[in-house]
Amino acid sequence: MSPIISPSELKNLPTENLIILDARTGKDVKQNYREKHIIGAGFIDLDKDLAEISENAAFGGRHPLPGLEKFSETLSNLGITENSHIVVYDDKNGSNAAARAWWMLRSFGFDNVRVLDGGIQAAEKNNIEFSSGEETFEKAPLIKKENWNLPVSSLEEVENELENNSSTVIDVRDAYRYRGESEPIDLVAGHIPGAINIPFSENLDENGLFLSPEILKEKYTQLLQNKPENLIIHCGSGVTACHTILALAHAGFKIPDLYVGSWSEWSRREGKEVAKEL
Repeated sequence: MSPIISPSELKNLPTENLIILDARTGKDVKQNYREKHIIGAGFIDLDKDLAEISENAAFGGRHPLPGLEKFSETLSNLGITENSHIVVYDDKNGSNAAARAWWMLRSFGFDNVRVLDGGIQAAEKNNIEFSSGEETFEKAPLIKKENWNLPVSSLEEVENELENNSSTVIDVRDAYRYRGESEPIDLVAGHIPGAINIPFSENLDENGLFLSPEILKEKYTQLLQNKPENLIIHCGSGVTACHTILALAHAGFKIPDLYVGSWSEWSRREGKEVAKEL
């Protein structure tokens, strides 16, 4: 099953066990959700539900993963059970937080979870039914997990893999941020020495939809020629990196490691070298 679902496919999904999640971010996002969302969709908050933000981003970055118990409570409050079929959307075709939610749900043990191609805009164009206000859910039993199932890399592991040339580290931020021309979010401009840049936006076509699995497969096969097969994906804070992981999964590649701390951690950690290509 593809991790991407089209609006037309969503329209035809059986409603039994279906959970839709709105993962939009930004200013007034909760009010935007209350004003308009796909009917039945629950709201999932990047900062509160998909991360556990600490005071010092030098250890964990701006969006560290939440504890497993906390995430289990979030799922319970949204009525999610082990039998749920979950569809997630945002308003940036997965690059806001829908792909991060997909990664976390997959890593928590859910296989039946997909991201809506084109996001809320595509839902509107395809006349998917919308609602307003709050949605209510019957609380589901807590699901207990001991570990995240998908692979993650720490700062030290990223550094070691690069030193040994045993992994390819992909920075998915925009090229101007990678080159160090300017940095709109974090404190320092530049990139991790040795990381290559493949912006997540290159996973999409001119209409903002995911490229086909065949095109993505060919694209990444060419880009990664003669490079170590082990992949570590990162971005600014471990959110948009999940967009590229989603695209790789869509193309049929093995799911690579996520460096959750990403540039927000590396650039704040004392003594870590910063590279620029100006």
